[in-house]
Amino acid sequence: MAWLPVTSAWEREGLRVGFGLDQDACELVQLRPAVVALRGEARADIDIVFDLAVRLGLGNQFWHGDIEAALDYHLAPSGLSVQALRAAPRGIRVPLETTYRKYRSGGFATPSAKIEVYSETLQAIGEPPLPEFRPPYSQAPGFPLTLTAAKTPLYCHSQHRNLSRLRRLEPDPVAEISPATAAARDIRDGDWLAIATPRGRVRARARLNARLADGIVAARHGWWQACPELELPGYDALDSDGANLNLAIGIEAADPVSGAAPHRCYPCQIEKLA
Repeated sequence: MAWLPVTSAWEREGLRVGFGLDQDACELVQLRPAVVALRGEARADIDIVFDLAVRLGLGNQFWHGDIEAALDYHLAPSGLSVQALRAAPRGIRVPLETTYRKYRSGGFATPSAKIEVYSETLQAIGEPPLPEFRPPYSQAPGFPLTLTAAKTPLYCHSQHRNLSRLRRLEPDPVAEISPATAAARDIRDGDWLAIATPRGRVRARARLNARLADGIVAARHGWWQACPELELPGYDALDSDGANLNLAIGIEAADPVSGAAPHRCYPCQIEKLA
């Protein structure tokens, strides 16, 4: 396994098309420059992806590794270019016009141009054309509970556990369970748990949540950083005594349409750690 040092957002250029608040904010397009120098051999995600694509023979689908050409293609409908944005670091405004009821002139973006409840597109790939209930993927002997993974809004994905002001608020990886699920296993609020799945094993601290359905284990992802200021540990991302939920969730039940891994529904069992 190779570890690729990736830059932070502050060490690379970043294209931002619209700022997602109101129309005025969405009209602003900016190519934000790096604010600090690269450290060591770190590279931006996009550099790694494009270079890897070229090496795998997919260069014709990645502008032959030319990132600026790719960004120019993305910007073309707006009439902007990377060169123009680089010359205007505060951003350039592109006036937008909101169009209401567009479906009246061209219909909806479906094969029939109508709102489709019965999807012939799904039917063509062998999926049910009508919505149907499918029980959660939890039919694994010895793993009667269902693991769902989510992030806390306190942190930014897997970042910032090293910041003491945030780490004080949630110092440990958390797994929420209902009081009934906890009582059946002699687990109390705050106990350390082992979360085991057919794929792997991680640990987290129990938090009882009476609003959570029985049989559900709602765990947090993104734990690896230490916080030396508070003497709180980091977690080895490849260790079964760590807290990396990716180690415990396989892809054998990936969504057949989107290909998404079953991060919201995976069989598990929990036990209290001594």
